[in-house]
Amino acid sequence: MKICKNCILDTNDDPYLLFDENGVCNYCTNYKKKYVDEFPSLEIRSKQLEGLLDKIKQNGVGKKYDSIMGLSGGVDSSYLAYLAKEWGLNPLLIHFDNGWNSELAVKNIDSIISHTGFDLYTYVVDWDEFKDLQLSYIKASVLDWEIPTDHGFFAMLYKQSSKHKIKYILTGHNFQTEAILPKTMRWSKMDVANIIDIHAKHGTKKLKTFPMMGFFEYSKYQLIEKIERLNLLEFVDYDKNDAKETIIKEFAWRDYGGKHYESIFTRFYQGYVLKEKFGYDKRKAHLSNLICSGQITRDEALIEIQKNPYSSELQLEEDKEFVLKKLGIDNDMFENFMKSPVKSHLEYKSYETGLYPQHSRFMKRISGFTKLFKKLR
Repeated sequence: MKICKNCILDTNDDPYLLFDENGVCNYCTNYKKKYVDEFPSLEIRSKQLEGLLDKIKQNGVGKKYDSIMGLSGGVDSSYLAYLAKEWGLNPLLIHFDNGWNSELAVKNIDSIISHTGFDLYTYVVDWDEFKDLQLSYIKASVLDWEIPTDHGFFAMLYKQSSKHKIKYILTGHNFQTEAILPKTMRWSKMDVANIIDIHAKHGTKKLKTFPMMGFFEYSKYQLIEKIERLNLLEFVDYDKNDAKETIIKEFAWRDYGGKHYESIFTRFYQGYVLKEKFGYDKRKAHLSNLICSGQITRDEALIEIQKNPYSSELQLEEDKEFVLKKLGIDNDMFENFMKSPVKSHLEYKSYETGLYPQHSRFMKRISGFTKLFKKLR
C-alpha cells in the first residue's frame, strides 16, 4: 500500500492512484490545477457572485420565490440558507424526508426556518416503499446504499423548480470540502437504469411516490426549461469551521459529529457498513479535501482518521438496533448481508455500460454544449 505525501488517500482507497515524483497523488495535483492554479481569484469570484445574485433576483420578479434550495440540515446547506438571507434572496427550501432524520436534524431545520423566514416544502416519500428500495440495495450487495436518498432529493429539486417555473437551484455543494471522492467509494446518483434494475430484482413493491428523474427528463429540464444548478459556496471564501461557528451563533445549530450524519442511516452506513463490508473510510476523502483547500494540515488529518467514526460503542449499538428494527430485519439477516460477496453496480443494468452507453456520451455532450453556450453568452 502506498499513501500520498500530501493528503491521506492511499492505494486501498483507489487502486489506480497515480503519484508524481514527489509522491503526491493525482487527486491532489488535479485539485491544485483546477481549483488553485487555474481557478478565478476570490476577487473575480465575488464579482461573478454579484452578477449571479442579480440574475436570481430578476428571475424572482413577480414570483413568490426567486430560487429553489435543498436543505438537509447539514453544515453546507444550513450555511447557504444563512447566506441567502444575508444576500436578500427568497428561495423555496426543499427537504426530502426519507424517514431517517435524526431528532437533532429536525430541530436544526426548524431553527433555520424560524430565523430566516423562508418557506419550506418537505416531500415525504412513502416509508414502506422507500424501505423496500433501500433493502433492494442491501440485498443486491452493491456499494452505494445512499443512492435512493441522493437521487430522490436531487430529482425533487428539479421537479419543484419545473413546477414553480423557477430557473435556479441553489446547492451547498462546494469544491472546498467536496471535490475529492474516489469512484471506488461511490456510484452515480443519476443512474436510473441501475436503480430500476436493482429494485426489479430485489424489491417487492411498486415505486409510486419515489421521485425518479431519467436522463431524458433531466435533459429536458436543462435544455428546454433551462434550469441551472448553482453552487454558490464556491464563489465565497468558504471555511467549514467558520461556517459552523456562524450557524451555531445565528441558528443555535448543533453539530452531528460527522459529514452527513444528520441522517441516522447515513451515519450507520458511512460510520460502520462502508468500512466493515466494503473496506472504505469515506472520512479519508473528506479530510484529504480539507487538506487540499488549506483548512486542516495533514498531521491533523492523520490524528482525526485514527478516531472511531462513532463517538462510542454504545451509540453504534443503538444505531444498529434502530436501523435494523426500522428496516424490519433481524441481526442474523443483517450479518448475512454484511458477509455476502460484494457485487459491482455494473452487474445490473446501468447508464454507464451495457444497454445504456449512449446516456454517458449524451450527458457529456450536453455538459460541453452548456459550458460553450455560457461562454458565448
